[in-house]
Amino acid sequence: MRFFQRIGSALTRFMYGRNGMDQLNRALFWLYLALWLVETVCAFLLRSRTLTRIFEALLFALMLFIFMRMFSRNLSKRQAENQKWVNWLWRARNRKARHADKEHKYFTCKACKTICRVPVGKGAIIITCPKCGAKIKAKT
Repeated sequence: MRFFQRIGSALTRFMYGRNGMDQLNRALFWLYLALWLVETVCAFLLRSRTLTRIFEALLFALMLFIFMRMFSRNLSKRQAENQKWVNWLWRARNRKARHADKEHKYFTCKACKTICRVPVGKGAIIITCPKCGAKIKAKT
């Protein structure tokens, strides 16, 4: 047991100050697995050497990018990339929920990108953004 504790401590010291696995790296890893599966199926069914080489090059580049992000010491840049990914994912998931909501209409403030929710059926109105105070002319 002592041997494995030393290995764990060595890995912890090595990874100190590095990015590690974040949400973007996890998504890239799942993309890697999906592409690997597609490449395997294409190689088995089509037996196309050219297509297999293209997939292998793409998979190699993707794995290098994942490792670069994981072992990077530029934490601020990696955290900014991850935050952009998380924000995009959050907007994509909420967009689906907004389309299901039939009682409200959603508007985005052009100044600060805040999403404003207004009840449907109020006619032509002027919405004041709660965050920045900008005026939005809209028709519900």
